[in-house]
Amino acid sequence: MSKQVVVVGGGVIGLLTAFNLAAKVGQVVVCDQGEVGRESSWAGGGIVSPLYPWRYSPAVTALAHWSQDFYPQLGEHLFASTGVDPEVHTTGLYWLDLDDEAEALAWAVREQRPLSAVDISAAYDAVPGLGPGFRRAIYMAGVANVRNPRLVKSLKAALLALPNVTLREHCKITGFVERDGRVTGVRTGDGVLAADEVVLSAGAWSGELLRTLGLALPVEPVKGQMILFKCAEDFLPSMVLAKGRYAIPRRDGHILVGSTLEHAGFDKTPTVDALESLKASAVELLPGLEGAEVVAHWAGLRPGSPQGIPYIGPVPGHQGLWLNCGHYRNGLVLAPASCQLFTDLLTGAEPVIDPAPYAPAGRLG
Repeated sequence: MSKQVVVVGGGVIGLLTAFNLAAKVGQVVVCDQGEVGRESSWAGGGIVSPLYPWRYSPAVTALAHWSQDFYPQLGEHLFASTGVDPEVHTTGLYWLDLDDEAEALAWAVREQRPLSAVDISAAYDAVPGLGPGFRRAIYMAGVANVRNPRLVKSLKAALLALPNVTLREHCKITGFVERDGRVTGVRTGDGVLAADEVVLSAGAWSGELLRTLGLALPVEPVKGQMILFKCAEDFLPSMVLAKGRYAIPRRDGHILVGSTLEHAGFDKTPTVDALESLKASAVELLPGLEGAEVVAHWAGLRPGSPQGIPYIGPVPGHQGLWLNCGHYRNGLVLAPASCQLFTDLLTGAEPVIDPAPYAPAGRLG
């Protein structure tokens, strides 16, 4: 297939889409309004699981399961080919004092996932730094986290090594070129960039761009703030989550704590209120963080969508235009499955999972 495909948006979804397509099409051009991977993909925590997987629809679950099984080999492949290790770090995850624990356990049985109730003393034995007062715990073995900034760097290096891929950073897309009902390119600050197929993977900005065609895509920015501590490498052996806040250990002792959920438009300014709230949650979870250095505090914009179900597939009435966007809180979790499914659809291959729940048809205004 000798087509030129333009991917609008260089987050993990856009980069992995380009990586998958590169082996199947003639040329791939990735355009990002800033540096690739510096928005939601950089800002998130990188847990390779939805925070509460039992609260999601089967559509999200199907993508999550496929991706979770695939992530270790993706990490190994990228590390071997680029020398940049995305650090897929398997630690398991403890949920503490859940209100819907019964639903979680029933979901685990139904979906055959390794999640089970554990005695709270076992949780304190496994995570010695855990704060006092927790009464119940469930644990899922095998849950990993990926160091998302390193995943972005690795994907970028892999793409730069491919002769048929071009990365155009600081290239803002202002609209689409359309002729006789077919999208034939995109408008940039430097003029028109022609394409046989255009993929919109612009995260929280996807709805703004699709509006230029008179289409209403219900994807909106949802702000999330995080903080990063530096501790000893063995400070936190497992991920922990309580009261909607989580702590994630990196291999080198950095601990991420997040996150907020704020509807503040496209404002990404970190706030003092959020910093204090996140610090308080961190110390409640892990009292040893009381005196730890906060080495970073930042905010990102998630691409919020109804039920967190992404849009993957062709846009009806606009031939040549495709969507792979709207992953809300789970872009990193769902990326491998979403991008493989998308590649299957664009190239006409047998889809890895049923594409029907993600089809834009019937879901756009």
